[in-house]
Amino acid sequence: MSEQFLPYVHGRSERESERLHDQASGLSMLLHEGTSYPPGAHVLEAGCGVGAQTIILARNSPHAHFVSIDISSESLARAENLIQSEGFTNVSFRQADIAKLPFEPDTFDHIFVCFTLEHLKDPLAAIHNLLRVVKPGGTITAIEGDHGTAVFHPDTREAHHVIDCLVTLQRQAGGNALIGRELEHLLNDAGCLDVMVFPRQVYASSRIPGSPEAVRSIFIAMIEGVREQAIAEGLADPKTWDQGIRELYWTTEEGGMFCYTFFKAVGRKRG
Repeated sequence: MSEQFLPYVHGRSERESERLHDQASGLSMLLHEGTSYPPGAHVLEAGCGVGAQTIILARNSPHAHFVSIDISSESLARAENLIQSEGFTNVSFRQADIAKLPFEPDTFDHIFVCFTLEHLKDPLAAIHNLLRVVKPGGTITAIEGDHGTAVFHPDTREAHHVIDCLVTLQRQAGGNALIGRELEHLLNDAGCLDVMVFPRQVYASSRIPGSPEAVRSIFIAMIEGVREQAIAEGLADPKTWDQGIRELYWTTEEGGMFCYTFFKAVGRKRG
C-alpha cells in the first residue's frame, strides 16, 4: 500500500462495487457533461477503481486513448473485465501509484481524476505528480463530492449524525470527505492556470421519478457501508446508528427531499 493512499473507508465488497457503478451511471450526464477528448488524445485516468467512470470516458471519447491506473490489482481486474465485456478498445490498464507514477514527464495530453483525491493523505502532492506527466497546456479535470453539502427534509439530528460518522472516519484515516469545496484552491496552489469550478447539484424528491431510488442506492448505501466501523470506533451505538439510517430513508419518501453538490474543477498546466 502506498504511503499516499489510505485504506478505502467504504471497503471493496461486491456491494460497494455495485454502488460505484450505480453512482457513475446515475450521475454520468451530470458529472461528465462538457468532458470529452479529441481524437488521438492520450488521457491518464488516475484512480480508476472498478472502472465505473472509465466506461463513461471511453464511450464519450471513442477516438481518444485512455490509460487507467489504480493501486488495487483487484479493482483493476474488475475494471478491465468491464471494459472488455462492453467491447471498448480505447483503454489500457496499469497498476500504478499516484505518488510514484511510472511515466515520463509530458506523456499525456490530459488528466482525469474522480473520487480519488478524497482518499489521499496529500492531495496537493498528488496533483503536482499528475501535472508532471501532462504536457504543457494540457488539462486536469478533478471531480469530488462534499458531504457537508447534504441538505434534506425531514432534517433530523440522527440523520446528520450518521453522515458525520463517515466524515469523521475518513478524517481519522487521513482523508477528506469535504474535499469538493477545496478543489479550486488545490488546483491553483498546484500552479494550474484558468481554473474553473462547476458545482453539479443533485436534487431528489418523490416528484422526480427515479431520484429517491438513486439516493438510496448511492448515498445512503455509502453511509450504511461504514456501520460496523462507526460502532467499533465508538462514534455511534447500534440503536442511534440504525435510527439515523431510518431517518435518512425518510428523505426519499413522500414529502421528503435530498440535495447534494458535487464539484468539478478544470485547470490547465502552464505552457
